[in-house]
Amino acid sequence: MKKLYTFILGTFLPLLLATYSVCLFILLMQFLWQFVNDMVGKGVGVDVMAKCFFYASLAFTPQALPLAILLASLMTFGNLGEHLELLAMKASGISLLRIMKPIIYFVVAIAAVSFYFQNEIVPQAYTKMYTIVLSLRQKSPELDIPEGSFYKEITGYNVYVRHKDRKNGLLRDLMIYDYSKGFENAVVIVADSGKLDVSADKNFLILTLHSGELFENMGNRKARNLNEKIPYRRETFRLRTILIAFNTNFTLADESIMGSRDVGKSMNKLTTFIDSVRHEQDSIHQQTAVHFKNNIYGSVTNLYASGKTVSTPDTLFAGGLEAYFNRLSTEKKIRYLQSAKSRTERIKMDYDFQALRQTDAERQLLAHLVQLYKRFAMALSCILFFFIGAPLGAIIRKGGLGMPATISVILYILYYVINSFGEKMVKQSVWPVWEGVWLSTVFLAGLGIFFTYQAVNEAPLINPDAWKNILQKRIRKRKNQENQ
Repeated sequence: MKKLYTFILGTFLPLLLATYSVCLFILLMQFLWQFVNDMVGKGVGVDVMAKCFFYASLAFTPQALPLAILLASLMTFGNLGEHLELLAMKASGISLLRIMKPIIYFVVAIAAVSFYFQNEIVPQAYTKMYTIVLSLRQKSPELDIPEGSFYKEITGYNVYVRHKDRKNGLLRDLMIYDYSKGFENAVVIVADSGKLDVSADKNFLILTLHSGELFENMGNRKARNLNEKIPYRRETFRLRTILIAFNTNFTLADESIMGSRDVGKSMNKLTTFIDSVRHEQDSIHQQTAVHFKNNIYGSVTNLYASGKTVSTPDTLFAGGLEAYFNRLSTEKKIRYLQSAKSRTERIKMDYDFQALRQTDAERQLLAHLVQLYKRFAMALSCILFFFIGAPLGAIIRKGGLGMPATISVILYILYYVINSFGEKMVKQSVWPVWEGVWLSTVFLAGLGIFFTYQAVNEAPLINPDAWKNILQKRIRKRKNQENQ
């Protein structure tokens, strides 16, 4: 049995490594496609991009593992079935579950490592990855002024260059619109030639212009009449140097910005945040209840206390509020109605503020709860996907990459859609957190139990040969009926 288990593991492990590499590559390409506009054209070094993709590969590892295990198990047992090796093992009296035993232990170990990875490594990887992405998004673009079109990436300036001399770096026939002081007070500069350099500290652009003119409106008025004549200043120069603030350095943002998100927290931090938010929500609910009770019910008696003619407030309302209101003069009615309206508007504003405050806290609480349950569900999905892939591979008995890859993609898409649907229902407060997060896991568990039962008992329900025989019998029976 040791040689058999070694053979099975030796067949499974290379396929797992290959499928994991493919799945991780697909997730990295999806990540690149999502943030390509923030990364391209920023002039950063290869080391920054390498760090970003390294942290992304660590962050996406728990997502790539379930699909890799599903595909590798399908291919492993499909190859064993196609080459009749699985049949020989069963003929020797070895059950399918016993054949799967070494891989089961290995997948359980992978699930445990995945859970630890999600709790310790992935939060730090997500924090560093999104910190780099945020820094790239805030960085000024790489300076590359095109020919024949306006360049708008310099804040407060539009630069037009008719021709660029690649040999000496000269810019020919320049036109510069400086609207840093506002569009109403724009400065227009035209020059025969110029040269653009970056300062030593990379915080400024130095634009040296030759043989040009400058046109500038006089005054700083922002609103003018259409027929008003506006004085302007015209300046001719042979040499002029312009200093423009333009930070070309790449500086990392503060990691605490991304570390405060739910994906950047370990389980201890998640549970601490959840407990603190729940405690705060309970306190806010108690304070809000007391506040609105005092402002709504408690102030009703005070509102009419000045005009009551009876000894107790109860006798006032026993006689009827409408009857009491009708006995008042018109001025008092107007004053009471205005007072009630202002009090109602003030209470509504307080209520809207408290509702907004609690809604934001509830949204963060749900996000942290989803992240907490999701780590358990993601680790468990590694085991469930194996119990889907291995029996299914033993049933279809097809190796290679064609059919297993197709089946794996279909199953993973179903899992992803159900998981996304459940999380959306949770974040919209339609379903409880445990129900939305564990919905996809229950779906996988059902499939795993069904396929494992069918494979172990060799039931004909999803056996291709059984369906083929049934179909042939029906065709043969129909032909016999037609001949008679």
